[in-house]
Amino acid sequence: MKPSNETYGRAYTGQILWVNLSNRELNPTPLNMEWAHDFVGGKGLGARYFYEVQKPHTDPFASDNHLVFMTGPLTGTIASTMSRIAVITRSPLTGTFLDSYAGGYFPAELKFAGFDGLIITGKADRPVWLWIKDRSSELRDASDLWGRDTFFTIDSILQELGEPKRQTLDQPKIATIGPAGENRVRFGCICFDRHHFAGRGGTGAVMGSKNLKAIAVRGTNGPSSLDANHDTAYAELIREVIKTEIRENPDNDWAIKYGTPLYVETSNEAGLIPVRNFQSGVYPLVDEIGSDAMRRKILIKHFSSCFDCAIACRNETEIREGKFAGLHGEGPEYQTLAMCGSNVDVGDIYVIAKFNQECSMMGLDTISTGNVVGWAMELYERGILTRDDTENLDLRFGNLDAYISMPEIIAYRKKIGNILAEGVMRASETIARGSERYALHVKGLEYPGYDPRGSFGMALAYATSDRGACHERAWPVSHEAFGDMGPFTTKGKAEIVISDQIERSIRWSLVACQFYSMSYAMMAKLLSAAVQSSYSSADMLDAGKRVWTLIKLINLREGFSKKDDSVPPKITLDAMPEGPAKGRLLQKANFDDMLSEYYALLGWDQEGRPTRHALKELGLQNLQGLDELNLN
Repeated sequence: MKPSNETYGRAYTGQILWVNLSNRELNPTPLNMEWAHDFVGGKGLGARYFYEVQKPHTDPFASDNHLVFMTGPLTGTIASTMSRIAVITRSPLTGTFLDSYAGGYFPAELKFAGFDGLIITGKADRPVWLWIKDRSSELRDASDLWGRDTFFTIDSILQELGEPKRQTLDQPKIATIGPAGENRVRFGCICFDRHHFAGRGGTGAVMGSKNLKAIAVRGTNGPSSLDANHDTAYAELIREVIKTEIRENPDNDWAIKYGTPLYVETSNEAGLIPVRNFQSGVYPLVDEIGSDAMRRKILIKHFSSCFDCAIACRNETEIREGKFAGLHGEGPEYQTLAMCGSNVDVGDIYVIAKFNQECSMMGLDTISTGNVVGWAMELYERGILTRDDTENLDLRFGNLDAYISMPEIIAYRKKIGNILAEGVMRASETIARGSERYALHVKGLEYPGYDPRGSFGMALAYATSDRGACHERAWPVSHEAFGDMGPFTTKGKAEIVISDQIERSIRWSLVACQFYSMSYAMMAKLLSAAVQSSYSSADMLDAGKRVWTLIKLINLREGFSKKDDSVPPKITLDAMPEGPAKGRLLQKANFDDMLSEYYALLGWDQEGRPTRHALKELGLQNLQGLDELNLN
């Protein structure tokens, strides 16, 4: 049964704010309820709008590239772990469909302000910021904020709105870019309330190309603005879910007690933590950068959370001694500790925390930043880059002075930073001289912190991810190196990669936290209760398939094909030198077998294209533009 507009109004606001920066038009429009039913929210609903309005082959920095912010149906309700936001655009780093996510309090506040999402196009004639309050909106001048870091920008906007600098729950929530986004660093990100980031793929660079510095939102009615929050039965269900499904569920223990830094030690033990630009998977200084070092040296408390979250996975930290004493913030998380620690041979958690803050203030994705800096360091040590290339910057691994300067150098495109700001794929094409041999990426998105030579399924996960090399689309390492499935075989890996990709497609459409171990049945139960409808586990599964397939169509019309579902040379040519994965590399033929099985299991042809039959089963057969894709 399809819910009516009235029942959807319990959780959805029913409004999308369209913003045209070129002509300064701000138009609230009704949410497409049919799309909301079929694609739910977040990733799926944002992708459906994006497919409809985005012209193929639009340059990511063109004014008519769309930037979509989409919440989910449970965002802002009392359903724990559901208050996140999807930011969707065409990536300037990869050219693919891009969805990047952030938590914190901004997503819920957007719902309280009366909007399920924002769709932004055009380019302002001067820097502006967008102010949204209780279904009203306006553009304000941001000329004085252009060139300033994210922390300064947030404090300045709060001051302009008459709010104290210290952020509280009952004040505006702010998303902003830093100098990286303004200077179109292709992995510039969006900072939400200081410590939450839509990190990967260049969302901040797209925002900067539009002269949009920030978005501030305030909904003065708070949670009471959503009808679902007044439902006694819904409240009772959520209390039970928090108790039995979250707090008492052992699958969530690691997040509740420790957070992601725990994976530093786990990845090192498995021999797949990136070391010196993925030259090894074992780091001798792991005890100085992992969860133990965090607890000993910088942790204040482990119980910081996003809006109404019972997991509270985040670590509040402070450096209390030494050169960086007084630095206070959150994190670093695992990916930063790995990519900006072991991957660049920095074994000092104080220095990594400082680097993390510099990236936050500049508006840089730490995964891509750590990857591209590690790559440049390997090139420097191999003699492919010289001091002439770096303008006298000594880029040896572990050189802390050079390392700590890199966020600013990249964000402002100084020296070698102007090349590195293009991302490792484009930078390797520019430098050439064999540098491509050491570049770790898929479709231009830099590898994150799990080396697939220690977990073969991760190679397929990275290769087939919709936005390039990404561990958030599928995480077979949990079954392999961290589980009981052999990590050095390709058998059965296609099946678990697909399973993860479909599950996460609907999870990201609900915009649920990845740290809540949640079944399809529980997803259906929570969504049904929120909108007073009757979703089943099968409905959730089908929605996940529908979303994953739709995004594949978007990438196909942008010109991506089987050749782009690839593995970088280092993974197939260089064996691991030590640790549990010693001597391991992924044979190209074995990867090709996994990829072929992957396509077959999805019902796609062997060129990686969904078939007409597959589209019909998912209700996608009538989408515009299908004839141009030459599907079988």
